[in-house]
Amino acid sequence: MSAFACARHFLSGCAAFALTLWLAPVSLADEPVDVELVLAVDVSLSMSPEELEIQRHGYAAALTHDNVLQAIADGAHGKIAVTYVEWAGTTWQRVIVPWTVIASRTDAERVVAQLSAQPPNSARRTSISGALEFGNDLFAESGYQGTKRVIDISGDGPNNQGAPVNLTRDGLIKQGIVINGLPLMTRGGFSGAYDVNNLDRYYSDCVIGGPGAFMIPVNDWTQFPEAIRRKLVLELAGPASPQWAAEEAAHPPVILAQDRPATDCLVGEKMWRNRSWMFDSR
Repeated sequence: MSAFACARHFLSGCAAFALTLWLAPVSLADEPVDVELVLAVDVSLSMSPEELEIQRHGYAAALTHDNVLQAIADGAHGKIAVTYVEWAGTTWQRVIVPWTVIASRTDAERVVAQLSAQPPNSARRTSISGALEFGNDLFAESGYQGTKRVIDISGDGPNNQGAPVNLTRDGLIKQGIVINGLPLMTRGGFSGAYDVNNLDRYYSDCVIGGPGAFMIPVNDWTQFPEAIRRKLVLELAGPASPQWAAEEAAHPPVILAQDRPATDCLVGEKMWRNRSWMFDSR
């Protein structure tokens, strides 16, 4: 091959390589936000239709509350990314509101509109570990880069299906994810053999974890809207903020007794194995 032909072949290859680069998709950096927040809400059969509606309305009211919007505005970026998921058994998770940025009241009202577009559905069993794993997968595809990643999980009973919840929790904590809890100690719906005493302690010992993790128990459904509002403010404002201090002053935290034995994190699974009837209530 002549020197001229060799040079022409080389230049042709360069042109083809350049064209390939030009046609390749551009990888955009994830959008920065203060918090990536997964709201994971229990819809197992132990929840009555009325309770499911209370949950939906409670989250809708909290997301548009002035204190919550102020907590968002006070962040370094002034915005968060949120997704709302309803869950029950190991393979039953439904994204009701996909990842959405909230930086203003208009954004929050848009999320509420999606939240209210269709009624909630119930499903069998209670897999907190499945909900946590699903939330972890959602972070991987969010398209946002949060200073903090939080799964806010609510439920009215212990894990009774899927991986042990404490082991799943520990795996997520190692990835830098914070898990906060909202144990629903309301004794509503189909309560019975699957209820556990001191569900708040179960959540404390087996479910929540990560830097600054906390829980807010709900003992009556009338407390739910305020509990959700308060929980969102604490999650978004952070422990060093004036809002956190004000919330703690108005609602002192519950101090758990230190001399009690640790909660059995497999209590839900054991109750399920020992059930005395064929039809389950969760």
